[in-house]
Amino acid sequence: MAEQRADHHRGVVRRTERLSRNMVRVVVGGDGLAGFATSGLTDHYVKLVFPHEGVRYPEPFSVKVCRETMPREVWPRLRTYTVRAWDPDSRELTLDFVVHGDEGLAGPWAERAAPGDELLILGPGGGYAPDPGAGWHLFVGDESALPAIAASLEALPVGARAHALIEVDAPEDEQKLLTPADVLVSWIHRGRRPVGERLVAAVRALEFPGGDVHAFVHGEAGFVKELRRHLRLERGVGLDRLSISGYWRAGVDDEAWRQVKGDWNRRVEAEEQAAIAS
Repeated sequence: MAEQRADHHRGVVRRTERLSRNMVRVVVGGDGLAGFATSGLTDHYVKLVFPHEGVRYPEPFSVKVCRETMPREVWPRLRTYTVRAWDPDSRELTLDFVVHGDEGLAGPWAERAAPGDELLILGPGGGYAPDPGAGWHLFVGDESALPAIAASLEALPVGARAHALIEVDAPEDEQKLLTPADVLVSWIHRGRRPVGERLVAAVRALEFPGGDVHAFVHGEAGFVKELRRHLRLERGVGLDRLSISGYWRAGVDDEAWRQVKGDWNRRVEAEEQAAIAS
């Protein structure tokens, strides 16, 4: 692969690790990450670039140039993933992947990844870090939000109060989470139920402690929409105290979801404002 432009980064796989039944960790490093930097957020994300095999792309490689000059069907495919950790000293970027066999694009890549494999990376972006002055913290998500929740728990100050509710398929998908804070972690096992159904019920049943809450709620868009309405209208959580977004949408791949996510969010906000006004 030819040298990419400065707004792209190239990582080389250094090692992999099976974290649980359905999650694989991939650590990439190398001189191609010399320009990579984070800014203290705990929901930093990157876009991983997966070119189509057998397609000759313009050099130097650039997603932007590819999209300007090539047919859509051969554009490099992008998949969004949370930065689990970034170590600027060792120049190592840690990414955790949900894997379900051959399903999807990035998961199977992570399952097969081996030292020396290259990964082209765009970003990072991000917008959230837990407020150290909050009365307590609420973290809610499915497997896709687990890396950001884990990074956030590690960043909490000593003595901070938090409750994390995380939905996974089964007990085999739980992970050990480290934090200096006073955190209650509730693992919700999905089983054969739809994604988020049991998680929404658990949040609705949760007794909120007193004090200002800073909430982080991410995952499949359908249950995120339900919880946004619940937290805003029934719990009275202000938008300035709520980081909430649909990381993905059931039945839609990452690229298709990005194309409609803006309109979807605007409809959700409009429905919410109408409900508040009534």
